[in-house]
Amino acid sequence: METLLLTLNPLKTQPHLFKFPNSRTPFTNNCRGFFSPISCKLSSQPSKDTTKNKVVVPGAAPSLSEENEPPAKVDSRPKKSGGAVVKRLTKRGLSVLANLPLAIGEMFTIAGLMALGTAIDQGENPEYYFQKYPEDNPILGFFTWRWILTLGFDHMFSSPVFLGTLVLLAASLMACTYTTQIPMVKVARRWSFLHSANTIRKLEFSDSLPKASIQDLGVILSGAGYEVFLKGPSLYAFKGLAGRFAPIGVHIALLLIMSGGTYSAIGSFKGSVTVPQGLNFVMGDVLGPNGFLSTPTEAFNTEVHVNRFYMDYYDSGEVSQFHTDLSLFDIDGKEVMRKTISVNDPLRYEGVTIYQTDWSISALQILKDDEGPYNLAVAPLTVNGDKKLYGSFLPVGNADSTNVKGISMLLRDLQSVVLYDQDGKFAGVRRPNSKLPIEINGTKIEIVDAIGSSGLDMKTDPGVPIVYAGFGALMLTTCVSYLSHTQIWALQDGTTVVVGGKTNRAKIEFPDEMNRVLDRVPEINEPSDVILG
Repeated sequence: METLLLTLNPLKTQPHLFKFPNSRTPFTNNCRGFFSPISCKLSSQPSKDTTKNKVVVPGAAPSLSEENEPPAKVDSRPKKSGGAVVKRLTKRGLSVLANLPLAIGEMFTIAGLMALGTAIDQGENPEYYFQKYPEDNPILGFFTWRWILTLGFDHMFSSPVFLGTLVLLAASLMACTYTTQIPMVKVARRWSFLHSANTIRKLEFSDSLPKASIQDLGVILSGAGYEVFLKGPSLYAFKGLAGRFAPIGVHIALLLIMSGGTYSAIGSFKGSVTVPQGLNFVMGDVLGPNGFLSTPTEAFNTEVHVNRFYMDYYDSGEVSQFHTDLSLFDIDGKEVMRKTISVNDPLRYEGVTIYQTDWSISALQILKDDEGPYNLAVAPLTVNGDKKLYGSFLPVGNADSTNVKGISMLLRDLQSVVLYDQDGKFAGVRRPNSKLPIEINGTKIEIVDAIGSSGLDMKTDPGVPIVYAGFGALMLTTCVSYLSHTQIWALQDGTTVVVGGKTNRAKIEFPDEMNRVLDRVPEINEPSDVILG
């Protein structure tokens, strides 16, 4: 019987010397080349016991006796596994949600709904939409009030259509992050070596350095900000790994923005009130919930008092700005805050924001024949255009008569009052608190004050901090995403170093950067320098 004898010679190690730039002491590399020649000899001597010197190698082929055993019966019927079905359906669902065209369509849908919500007046009474979007004159031939009220477009940003689209986009972002971005980061974090010069030359950038040392290249790359790994004759280096994490950060930032906006839509309170100067109200009486997550706080028991309302005017007499001096009192009647608010300068207290949005005139305070003062109610009058006009009436004579006559007063703001006699003829103009009386139809009248009313909008917006955090993260991760993730491979091929690399951004500048790095690699001319082969 013939047997095959294998003889393994002992391993021989061979140290190598390297000399780094600006170093007088040679460096001994601990990497050793392994040389293990194998000699084979065929023997024809018969063996009496073939199992005495048998070597069992794990994973080797079975022995003849094992091969002669009959094979075990294998059930070829497919096994049904509920977990496998769920896993397959989950994978298919994630692939559908992570589809880029679907995500782009969702974003365009959200943008269109936001534009529609800007065009349609929000939060109005149904009668308003009945009149503005009648069925007998539909917009574009089909759009009427039924579309608005049925789909909830009168409160667009808390409507099921808008919130559902946001949820769908959030699901697409999470699916893309899980199926695409995270695996890409995992791959980018793995560092691997290329052991073929031909493979390196096929990269985006490649070059060869004759009479160069791969250790010198590693030192130069490390100084240029690269993370460098050496293994025998191979080198791998990278930098800008944070740029690979940036898309995940962008997705998280978008999710934060959408989560904050959704939380504000279904967990906030909102209300409007017009309060005459000198009166007060309780926050909780004005604020109404917007969604099922709206939860009142202790601040809702706070009382708001309007100390004073006044206006600023342009030289032309038009209103330029209006202000309200507000005081806040807790449940025990203690003043906890006071501030004068104006347009674009709101008051914020424990999550509640009070905005100055409008103004009105509630009453005229007059002296009649040196008696009083009397407060006359003021009502808004309908005029063409968007300018305001208010009017009041002072009865003269028998107030119980069916034909009551009196003095009419008109005013556009708090600056002046125009007076008319019983016949409707112009009588004069007086400024409040001017102390100049005017006599009309035998009645002496003095305008003491015009009492204004402050139009206030109030809301709680618990999602604002989340939205701000999302936008901050979005700006940061967008800047980080411009960092290039650059990878470089090199191989010592005799006395030549073959270098190649690639990058995901700045592809035009990458060759210039590589050339600048390679120009700094010194050429080895000394006979004592030994190159790792």
